Amino acid sequence: MIRFEQGQCGSCTHYGEHHQDDSLTQIRVNGEAPDGYTQECGLPAMSDINLHVAVNSTCDGYQAA
Repeated sequence: MIRFEQGQCGSCTHYGEHHQDDSLTQIRVNGEAPDGYTQECGLPAMSDINLHVAVNSTCDGYQAA
């Protein structure tokens, strides 16, 4: 399992922004995700490149979910 904290992608509003489901909600509640779990980054600046990141990634576009 991969743990993540506030300020990392798993707790960002852009993480999985266009594919939200119950599993993503549960991951945010628990603060951990299965190894290898990724979701798309919905940050508008990244929309053209279809970026997928892990829950413990970070960037300057973070916004708390």
